[in-house]
Amino acid sequence: MTTTDPQRFTVLLVPEHVEGKDGATVEDSAVRSAVVEATGETGASGYPRYAGNGIEADIDPRTRTVEALLVDGKELVYGLTAKVGS
Repeated sequence: MTTTDPQRFTVLLVPEHVEGKDGATVEDSAVRSAVVEATGETGASGYPRYAGNGIEADIDPRTRTVEALLVDGKELVYGLTAKVGS
């Protein structure tokens, strides 16, 4: 079985209180970003695991939703949200 899942995504960490304010894009609002690449593993969430630049993410490739995330080995800090860049 071959997969058509993307091999890489850009994950953006965005403060919840500024996302989309004053017409800012998600990319403009990000406090950190990382290109993550497919590891070939499935995460605990059941979605493919992607990793790179200190970020590990389980991403649903169909909806481009971050289902689980570790930043530098820790859970995401309260007040930040993770988005997949366009």
